[in-house]
Amino acid sequence: MSELFLGIDVGSVTTKFAAVDRQGGLAASLYLRTGGQPIQAIRHGLMQMAERLPSEARVLGVGTTGSGRQLAGAIVGADVVKNEITAHAVAALHFVPDVRTVMDIGGQDSKLILIRDGVVVDFAMNSVCAAGTGSFLEQQAHRLGITIEELGQRALRSDHPVRIAGRCTVFAESDMVHKQQMGHPVDDIIYGLCQALVRNYLNNLALGKTLEPPVVFQGGVAANAGVVRAFREALGTEVIVLPHHEVMGALGAALLALEWSDGRPGRFKGFDVAQAEVQATSFECHACPNLCEIAQIRMDGRIVARWGGRCDRWEVV
Repeated sequence: MSELFLGIDVGSVTTKFAAVDRQGGLAASLYLRTGGQPIQAIRHGLMQMAERLPSEARVLGVGTTGSGRQLAGAIVGADVVKNEITAHAVAALHFVPDVRTVMDIGGQDSKLILIRDGVVVDFAMNSVCAAGTGSFLEQQAHRLGITIEELGQRALRSDHPVRIAGRCTVFAESDMVHKQQMGHPVDDIIYGLCQALVRNYLNNLALGKTLEPPVVFQGGVAANAGVVRAFREALGTEVIVLPHHEVMGALGAALLALEWSDGRPGRFKGFDVAQAEVQATSFECHACPNLCEIAQIRMDGRIVARWGGRCDRWEVV
């Protein structure tokens, strides 16, 4: 019988699943679009993971991470609910034990994690500006009439990249149009766009920080060969892109569940929970001047979780 540990990373753009065995080896993974419906993404993901795993597999522990980690934790019955910084650091350390710098760029946010002797000593996140994220590249690829996959490959063909203003998506787009009208080859404009994203990342998240090798690049944007090339040139060092870079948050959550387990009984509700009726609502608490917004999850009509308060008034036992 396979004994596995499940990790779920619910982000604003994508939802990722990963299952690991007792040795921390990846048994199965899944990468889905959240599509603005995290509950549906979690349900669909559970159903697909059930099909990918052996029928006799037992899930002994579950970890959740990402912006929707509490929601996912309430639905599936998580044993560990951790922030993205912790999950990504744990995953990177698992595959590259001496890693010192972890860069993660997703669809809507980006992260930088500095690790020394296996311990996170500093980090930075950017979830406000889209100019340093995957959506920035997707928008411009769409405008150029090419796929995001093609964008990365064409960037590698550039010999004379042009400088693109990357501080803002609006300025970047107008600058790209201007460079096209000047007659610059599209490949050079595309690689200039990749360099602009890297410049934005380093000027914002890495300002005042020392990025030491080994450097691991994670997240969906790590699949873009043009951005990887731009990072290597900007940092002057090798940038490691792991085979499962797009699901590293989920992998980290699964590894945290494995570490937590240690013979304890897990709370996983089973893959059949994907069929349950889930309703998410919120209300404002007027018990004190804080006016906390309380998130509430019902499953099949029963309240299973509440969070958001500064006290334990609304905790569900």
